[in-house]
Amino acid sequence: MFTTPSGFSPHLACAEPGEEEEEAPQEGPGPGACLADGPAITSASLDTLIQNLVPTADYYPEKAYVFTFLLSARLFIPPPELLARVCELCIKQQQLDQSPLDTAKVRKFGPKILQLLTEWTETFPSDFRDEKMVGYLKDIIHRIAPCDEAYWKTLNQVLQKLSQRLALMSQGEESIMKVSLNASSISDKLVAFKTKPQPIQKDMLSICSDPYTLAQQLTHVELEHLSHIGPEEFVQAFAQKDPLDGTQPCFSDQKKKTSNLEAYVRWFNRLCYLVATEICMPAKKKQRAQVIEFFIDVARECFNIGNFNSLMAIISGMNMSPVSRLKKTWGKAKTAKFFILEHQMDPTGNFYNYRTALRGAAHRSQTANSNREKNPIISSSLQYILREMDSFLILLQHVHFLTKFVELARQVGEFMTWKQVECPFEEDRAILHYLHTAPIFSEDGLYLASYESESPENQVEKDRWKALR
Repeated sequence: MFTTPSGFSPHLACAEPGEEEEEAPQEGPGPGACLADGPAITSASLDTLIQNLVPTADYYPEKAYVFTFLLSARLFIPPPELLARVCELCIKQQQLDQSPLDTAKVRKFGPKILQLLTEWTETFPSDFRDEKMVGYLKDIIHRIAPCDEAYWKTLNQVLQKLSQRLALMSQGEESIMKVSLNASSISDKLVAFKTKPQPIQKDMLSICSDPYTLAQQLTHVELEHLSHIGPEEFVQAFAQKDPLDGTQPCFSDQKKKTSNLEAYVRWFNRLCYLVATEICMPAKKKQRAQVIEFFIDVARECFNIGNFNSLMAIISGMNMSPVSRLKKTWGKAKTAKFFILEHQMDPTGNFYNYRTALRGAAHRSQTANSNREKNPIISSSLQYILREMDSFLILLQHVHFLTKFVELARQVGEFMTWKQVECPFEEDRAILHYLHTAPIFSEDGLYLASYESESPENQVEKDRWKALR
């Protein structure tokens, strides 16, 4: 779970000193971008990196290179254009545009190009929502199929599996979108709780009073969201600006392909505001303190389960200003466990405490006897990926395949592995429904409820309360 899965941890080796890159396409791996067990890292032109992706009769790129390059190349070249370039090189190198074909040569090359296309469709299926991608895939296989009828069968199998994956992705995205829209419409209706009749409003404790059960259901929601996020969304969320035009991204449509990642961000924010709303809603200080203690226990159970994303969201919600200012309420609550959990999420030392806890949780999961006994490690390293993406070095004309691209592939590779873990807990439909649809305060609503619970302490708070009222 925590150890890097095979094939997802590329190690780039540098070119020998003085070695120059060749501009003309060649058969086999080009200089400056080969994969090996060596520690150093090099740079190469985009043409050279593409050449290293193209299989031949005697060469196939390492799986680590395929994943890393297909993941990060979209920063520089759209997937349809990349596949077109790959197919063009294949046709030229294998002379697939000539007649008759060299049957023996094509039979050695065929399985390798089929393997590359299969890996592409399995790892980045959303790329093939573009009809051009499917067209290029069919065209290259049609060219080699006369040399072996088995290639037709393979093509049909690849297309069938791809169609099934895309259908499942669409269904999942539609389901997530419906939940998000429903939650948004309901949330907008809640302005100030204390102006509404008490019986109309439910709270979390009336739906679920057991912290462990709630932590389990939060894990269901997390895994449902994460299961739909494709690896390419992390890169597409940060499509870099064109160095020649600081106002335009390189690929204007990239932002449209991050709906699952955006839906997850909305869920994370919703959970933060839901926690804050539940704390600010009760009119009595004792009740608010009980809610604080309840969510501290939920956060602890999330920590024990390995659901670090929900843990982070709960802590963030409890640290929101409208909640943290409730000093009298916090004084009534038992908060020792909360400060311990905060310490685990302390950013000091590059989140050393958190990373230590994550390794421990991953080890426990790895040593479990069965998949259902494994606790799903839902790591907030997802947020680390998003934070690091924005600092990647992009240079015009010359691609620096630097350590951060390798690190990106490693992090995303780990994400791809543990997001597929089966959730070992039974679903509770009532709790899940509440998590998705319970009304939440806006930021102004939280402040208003907070001021009504504990009066403003300074002039700034008094002025804000007056404006909100």
